[in-house]
Amino acid sequence: MKLELFKFDSCPYCQRVLRELERSGRTDVELLDTLENPENQARLVREGGLDQVPCLFVDGKPLYESLDIIDWLKRHPQL
Repeated sequence: MKLELFKFDSCPYCQRVLRELERSGRTDVELLDTLENPENQARLVREGGLDQVPCLFVDGKPLYESLDIIDWLKRHPQL
């Protein structure tokens, strides 16, 4: 399963998701910063349809909203 999290560090909702990743010890989520790399932002809009972070792509399908992302991560622990 490919997991990619589009985020930027000053976003409080992104920080909420990042805290969950740290708490759980997950290492299977690729972090893509949309402010540091404009191509990440362009890809987020192109493939996800919205310019909104955090966004977790699960096998190429976008999942928005920090609490929904955290819920998904808890229901699908790293193997």
